[in-house]
Amino acid sequence: METIKIQGTEDTPKIILDADNEIMEIAGRSLPEDVASFYEPVLTWLSEYEKNPNKKTVVNFKLTYFNTASSKILLDILMKLEEMYENGNDVLIRWHYPEDDEDMEEAGEEYSDIVDVPFEQVAYSG
Repeated sequence: METIKIQGTEDTPKIILDADNEIMEIAGRSLPEDVASFYEPVLTWLSEYEKNPNKKTVVNFKLTYFNTASSKILLDILMKLEEMYENGNDVLIRWHYPEDDEDMEEAGEEYSDIVDVPFEQVAYSG
């Protein structure tokens, strides 16, 4: 599978989707001008990956901020991961948040309540 690597900017997160090296990460700030077109390659990649996933899929979310439009797309991504999990695949979501950022911690908790996938909250010191 082709690897996706998108460099992060002020308004867009760094994204690495590398099945061969088992690295899947979305990190940084997410407020792209056109959320749908920015995240479209991610959703397409996940649809392909779902057909032949690794033994264990661990996706790291390390977001420091995301806007409302991004939150909807993040849910779409999580729903794809939930589908994989429901199909019998080993999936783990790691939600990393700065230990002093209650909003990001709560966002992770809310997402973990919505999707039925093993979910780990990971605090880190900024």
